[in-house]
Amino acid sequence: MTEKVEISGVELHLSSPTEVNLDWVGNEDLINQMKAAWLVVDEDDLPLTPRILGKPGVGKTTLAYATGKKMNKEVYIFQCTMDTRPEDLLISPVIASDKSIKYVASSLVSAMIKGGVCLLDEGNRMSEKSWASLAPLMDKRRYVESIIAGIRIYAHPEFRLCVTMNSDASTYEVPEYIQSRLQPKIFVDFPNRTDELKILKYNLPFSSDEILEYCVDFLQNAHKHNEFTVRDGINILKIYMKSRELNKKDKEKLDKEEFQDAIIQILDEHAVNYCPENYEQLLKEQQETIKDLFQRNNFDSDLF
Repeated sequence: MTEKVEISGVELHLSSPTEVNLDWVGNEDLINQMKAAWLVVDEDDLPLTPRILGKPGVGKTTLAYATGKKMNKEVYIFQCTMDTRPEDLLISPVIASDKSIKYVASSLVSAMIKGGVCLLDEGNRMSEKSWASLAPLMDKRRYVESIIAGIRIYAHPEFRLCVTMNSDASTYEVPEYIQSRLQPKIFVDFPNRTDELKILKYNLPFSSDEILEYCVDFLQNAHKHNEFTVRDGINILKIYMKSRELNKKDKEKLDKEEFQDAIIQILDEHAVNYCPENYEQLLKEQQETIKDLFQRNNFDSDLF
């Protein structure tokens, strides 16, 4: 049954919190950074709105969701896109079965009212017009105004907000007056070898240690060149094991040739160069390319 609340004489139908199986595995310091940003240390203090930055697939959404759950809060996720409008962020009118207009609160507004956590996912996809509607929410005012419903909605004291942003090219440039409100910046980088192995084991507990170790070696080599993420590794492992199962082969056994086929299916042919047996040759070729470039430009080749 949809929960309803009345604000300034307007009945709002609330959205349900997001319930997904997302647990944070790895660097607990990032969880603590999130908790610190959301902490209130005095009755005159206010929580901050952290901005989580990193490449797609490093676990930004998981970090925010898991932190909210660790704080025993309901978590709401709003997926931002280049088409997100201010009314999408706040309140949308819909036609009810009796032909009347029903006002539906977004996941953001529902979190505000309920005192939950809202994650604005991939916030750098939104336009400035949409961001402008949230400016008063992220300072001492702590409210939003819905032009459609004609009401002002104040955030519950327990409401917490955060934003994820991919470090790839964004659709829109986030304006400076919004960036100044999205603090602190929390960077999610590639995990170290130990943490990456834990993440793969958590997501693929049915995989053998031999296969997991090989995948981690591949990923760690790629990370040195700022390429690929643990999400890519999970997808590679899944298609590898599914293909082995389909062909009635032992999915616990590592077949390097078939694993490289899985890499190509998920990524590209270039990616197989990061496999352990190919990586040394890749480094030699790169060094030769750099050496040749320097020599063409009359630099000292003795550097090599």
